[in-house]
Amino acid sequence: MTKTLRECVADAEKQQVALGHFNVSDSEQLWSIFNAARTLDVPIVIGTSEGERSFIGVQQVAALVRSIRKEFDYPIYLNADHTYSFDKVKEVVDAGYDAIIFDGTKLPLEENIKITKQCVEYARSVNADILVEGEIGYIGSSSKLLDEIPEGAEITEENLTTDDDLKKYVSETGVDMVAPAVGNLHGMLKGGKNPNINIERIRSLREAGGVPLVLHGGSGIPDEDFTAGIKAGISTVHINTEIRLAYREGIQHALQENPDELAPYRFMKQGMKRVQDVVEKRLRLFNHLS
Repeated sequence: MTKTLRECVADAEKQQVALGHFNVSDSEQLWSIFNAARTLDVPIVIGTSEGERSFIGVQQVAALVRSIRKEFDYPIYLNADHTYSFDKVKEVVDAGYDAIIFDGTKLPLEENIKITKQCVEYARSVNADILVEGEIGYIGSSSKLLDEIPEGAEITEENLTTDDDLKKYVSETGVDMVAPAVGNLHGMLKGGKNPNINIERIRSLREAGGVPLVLHGGSGIPDEDFTAGIKAGISTVHINTEIRLAYREGIQHALQENPDELAPYRFMKQGMKRVQDVVEKRLRLFNHLS
């Protein structure tokens, strides 16, 4: 019997490992990620942002993940990543997603709390097992290659999420998990590695909030920061830009090798292989596997 996502998160915390969360916008990426997880026999979370699920289909990706979970009796779960309104949250809850994220980071804290609480209450009324994640602290919004740090991204010491704000947010909303600003950044900087994350802040926030923490913007973060962050209290890590880049480069390489190829299932295989390789590498790191 497959565990619930809530149980997998609890297990990850006990074992001081982290669940890997990887975004998709088509079925090829989904299979690549699943195959990587199955190779290592670890749970996996599939994410779809508002843009990604409008492309692949809200109901369709939910059906795909459910069918894989049933056929293989495997702990694979679906999360509605970065959802910006109550109506969009309602849509994915009704579609049977295992988890949802309300992203109110551009709102004043009180407004963020108000809408997050509404999302939590609705999700609980539909499915007691669904995980609701909130966000506090703006870290940018695009999973892409960046020329510079996005304007307003809260990555400096004085702008990171505070213990008091996180404690207030959790107690007043009832969220299951929180994604804070701890120096992380959505996207990958073209000119070098992303800023280091604040490990001590992660440790402090986990204790103050009393709920599992999620690290967004994982692409571009150094391996040693992942390891230290997981030990300090991160239970789930989001990766997107890194696999988008691998997917595109694999397909480009295949078409350069054979420019006359017209069958998608042939020229997309290299993209799928590169995604699987990246995901497997990250899952080994997050789960302390050699």
